[in-house]
Amino acid sequence: MTDADLEHLLEQWEENDEPLEPDELPEHLQPTPKIDLSQMDTSNPDNLLRMTKKGKGVMMFVDLKPDISEQQAEIVMRIWQTSLQNNHIIAERYPIDVKRSIYMFREGSQAVDAKNYLLQQPELSHLTLEGRTYYSNAEQQKAADESIRKQSAKIRPSKSEL
Repeated sequence: MTDADLEHLLEQWEENDEPLEPDELPEHLQPTPKIDLSQMDTSNPDNLLRMTKKGKGVMMFVDLKPDISEQQAEIVMRIWQTSLQNNHIIAERYPIDVKRSIYMFREGSQAVDAKNYLLQQPELSHLTLEGRTYYSNAEQQKAADESIRKQSAKIRPSKSEL
C-alpha cells in the first residue's frame, strides 16, 4: 500500500464522521466567544484582558530578582506554580533561564489573577503579560509607565503638525 492509498483510505474513513463539538476542536479552530463591550467595565484593564482572553492560551514571562540564588529560584518558581494550582489556576511552567520562566495558561482569563498574585511576591523582579511589563516595585512601575508615555508622545503628531 502506498502513501496515496493510505491518504485516500483516511479520507473515506473521515467522510462518515460526525463533526466535532466546538469545545473538542483545537484552540485555533474553536469559535471565538462573543464579547459584549456594553456590559464590560472598560476602565479596568484587568477586566478587559480577562474578557478578551477567555478560552484562549496566554503566556506570561516571569523574572526573579538578580540577588536570588539558583537553588532559591527553582524552589520559588515551583512554590508559585503550586500556589496557583491550589487556587485552581492551571499554569504550566517552562524554565527559560535560571531566574526566568514562561507560565502558560490554557485559560487566558486566569492569567490576570496569576499576575496579581505574582506581583505580591517579594522575589519577583518583573513579569510580562500580553506585551506589557509589570514591576513588583511601585517606583519601577511608575518609571516604566512614564517612559512608555514619553515614547508614545514622540510617535503621535501634535495638533499643530496636522
